[in-house]
Amino acid sequence: MDLKEIVKCIFRVTIQQNAGMMEAFFTETAVINWHNTNESFSRDEYIRANCEYPGEWKGDIERIEQIANLVILVGSVKSMDKGIVSHVTSFYVFENGKVIKLDEYWGDDGEAPGWRRDMKIGRPIN
Repeated sequence: MDLKEIVKCIFRVTIQQNAGMMEAFFTETAVINWHNTNESFSRDEYIRANCEYPGEWKGDIERIEQIANLVILVGSVKSMDKGIVSHVTSFYVFENGKVIKLDEYWGDDGEAPGWRRDMKIGRPIN
């Protein structure tokens, strides 16, 4: 399986909160960073943070690119019950087919701030 396909699988099992399947994709010493909240996790902490997060989730991959052993994923994640919608940009670094480092950047979806709307600049993407 190529690295982009592995990342697609990781995204799917993470959305499903399937801890057993998630573990298989990461080395024991993998480091996962969530830069927006200044948090660094071990593999097991990352799996716990994702699998114990409350609610049911749906996710879509919007873009995926590969450069050597780096795979970049852009996706959207939506809660099925709380109305939360976020975007994530993830940078997966692989060694021997497993993730050794993951840097993620999360942002909540919402309207442009009022000061920009007042300027009457920009337009909706969709």
